[in-house]
Amino acid sequence: MSVKILTESTYEQEISSGAVVVDFYADWCGPCKAMAPIFEELSGDYEGKITFAKINVDENKNVAIANKVMSIPTLLIFKDGEQIDRSTGSLSKDQLEAKIAGLI
Repeated sequence: MSVKILTESTYEQEISSGAVVVDFYADWCGPCKAMAPIFEELSGDYEGKITFAKINVDENKNVAIANKVMSIPTLLIFKDGEQIDRSTGSLSKDQLEAKIAGLI
């Protein structure tokens, strides 16, 4: 299982190709912490097929602003650099799997 940690300098390149799920989070966010194990588990289940990445909104404000992230957790799903889905709030494993099923 490997969730990539993104920064302002790596964000654009990481979302530019393939299927990527980005979790916008903050360390102090309770719902973000609750979703973290689900995100980790799915990153292992879909390793080599979908990239799972996280970006801390407190440390990377410009990326959050550019993507109009107003609440966390926010999940953005990209396919070859194009945003194809957006979710705000915690998701169950089943809900997140349903969102990413069409990516592979």
